[in-house]
Amino acid sequence: MKDHSGKLFPRPTVETTPYWEGCRNHELLIQQCQDCGHHQFYPRIMCTDCSSAHVEWVPATGRGKVKTFTILHRAITKAYLAEVPYVIALIELEEGPTMMSNVVQCDPESVEIGMAVEVVFEDWSEQISVPKFRPF
Repeated sequence: MKDHSGKLFPRPTVETTPYWEGCRNHELLIQQCQDCGHHQFYPRIMCTDCSSAHVEWVPATGRGKVKTFTILHRAITKAYLAEVPYVIALIELEEGPTMMSNVVQCDPESVEIGMAVEVVFEDWSEQISVPKFRPF
């Protein structure tokens, strides 16, 4: 496992704990409304489409496309220095929601809007694995 000390680690909350548990198991989970079928991300206590309180965690396919992106050439802290340049992107999942992540395992200059990507997980600790996306 790479050294991720000094990085900004996510802090699971009541709403996000199932998501981070899924990530730890290398499974991308999103919420789905049991009343209207709407998928959503980021986690909420109710459906953003119909306001139902019947939302459940379901596995996502882990596939999507790059909606927009930027390439960072300056690290936000010394902990990220070894990773520059890196891509921060909005990924539109096949299920519909959009999530922010990184595009990895490719030349940052090769990333394009509309590029097909799939989730991979980077283990930062025994408790936290971070979903990132690679071209496929």
